[in-house]
Amino acid sequence: MIRSIVSSDRLAGAIALVLAATGPVLAEPDAQALFAEHCAACHAENRLGGTGPALIPETLGRMFGPALEKVISDGRPATQMAGFAETLAPEQVAAIARYLETPLAETPRWSVEDANASRDLSADYKAAEAPVFTADPMNITLVVETGDHHVSVLDGDTFEVLDRFATPFAVHGGPKFSPDGRYVFVMSRDGWVQKYDIWSLQVVGQVRAGLNSRNIAMSGDGKWLAVANYLPQTLTILATEDLGVQKIIDVTGSGGVPSRVSAVYQAPPRESFVLALKDLPQVWEVFYGDNPPVQGFAHDYRMEPAIKTTERFPVRKIPVSDIMDDFFFDLSYTNLIGASRDGARGLVLDLDIGKEVAEVDLPGMPHLGSGITWPWNGTTVMATPHLKDPAISVIDMESWKTVKRIETLGPGFFMRSHSNSPYAWADVFFGPNKDKMHIIDKETLEIVKTLDPEPGKTVAHVEFTKDGDEALVSIWEDDGAVIVYDAKTLEEIKRLPMKKPSGKYNVWNKISFEAGTSH
Repeated sequence: MIRSIVSSDRLAGAIALVLAATGPVLAEPDAQALFAEHCAACHAENRLGGTGPALIPETLGRMFGPALEKVISDGRPATQMAGFAETLAPEQVAAIARYLETPLAETPRWSVEDANASRDLSADYKAAEAPVFTADPMNITLVVETGDHHVSVLDGDTFEVLDRFATPFAVHGGPKFSPDGRYVFVMSRDGWVQKYDIWSLQVVGQVRAGLNSRNIAMSGDGKWLAVANYLPQTLTILATEDLGVQKIIDVTGSGGVPSRVSAVYQAPPRESFVLALKDLPQVWEVFYGDNPPVQGFAHDYRMEPAIKTTERFPVRKIPVSDIMDDFFFDLSYTNLIGASRDGARGLVLDLDIGKEVAEVDLPGMPHLGSGITWPWNGTTVMATPHLKDPAISVIDMESWKTVKRIETLGPGFFMRSHSNSPYAWADVFFGPNKDKMHIIDKETLEIVKTLDPEPGKTVAHVEFTKDGDEALVSIWEDDGAVIVYDAKTLEEIKRLPMKKPSGKYNVWNKISFEAGTSH
């Protein structure tokens, strides 16, 4: 016993000498605890996404190792992802990165049966035979308030709040209206799709179409809603009438390589949905019409489809030379303008023939989903802000040449206009001048005024009323507001207090495909 104690004392002394010489042995950072403290609020405890995307190998794509650590440390430009370099030590950042690269115990799936089981139709809902309000139903504007997850329903003439309803957590991607403007559908980042009856001012129901979703698109006939999912890597098709899940399409390329769906867009003249893919150099077109073509695109498919199919929602896969995860369409929906978020160029894809026909000079990460068009000098131009560069590109949609790069006070997120307005409005969402709003003359392509509605506060996103007489601007803060401007004199008319208002969506502008707004 005595010999054992002595040996232990000598061993302890030896360990102490080693520690003194080499320094203390640091414990491995508890990555799961660090994630819970710093990341879970946006990305959820289970890593399946909330206001931020899911953080698992299936959705991280090629972002592993040093690239992932850099995002955690420095944040991600043009997103809400902040950097943690001043909060976390390098070894803590590395531990979190390794944790995110670890697969979940089970790869999450979300089947038709899972989705339909989640469907919840309100027992209290009763469809009104006519609007229960006296306001013009075509001039209703919805305001998404992300501060407390609600949507306010505004009378577009008086700006009275007709209703304010709770939404699923973290609405994303913009609401979509039925073609008659009566119903609106909103989607949350965690995959819930909610249906609301504007006439009745009542929620109809909701269904979970995915686990981490990007946006939704309405079919031209109003029968179907497509949901773009990051997780699982699928496209979900819902019936708008009852929110029933009709089909879930796995998004995979050759060899079964999966891809997240960055966005889905409607293309009404084509009776199709068009998908932007995050991880594959392809553009997908999913047809919802009664007799869609799927092969034989040597000529205009609408005139001479070679092969028909009886399959429901068939998919056409178009190879492209670069990954395109953001789109803009010309007014005929023949030409698709796409840009990779990591690229320095735009590509024009002729959807009729399935081939690239032009390149566009679009460096600086253009936000094409916010692009707008207007007639100019005998042609049609499109204008898009850039998420990295302090500029707006104006492109001739016939020659695909840059007409002008308008220098701004910083990178922007949204642009809006109206056919009855001589101006385009552009925010400066990113950087120190986030409290500014540029007013651009659509003829001279010059900034004619810069508004400063609330110094120091984020100012973003514009929507016009049905007639274009007023413009609504968001103070994008928890104690924010929607500011109503006279769209001609640019003078402030009214302020409506709101909880971090983000997007605003006018029924008429959306269902009529007003050129000054995104679709």
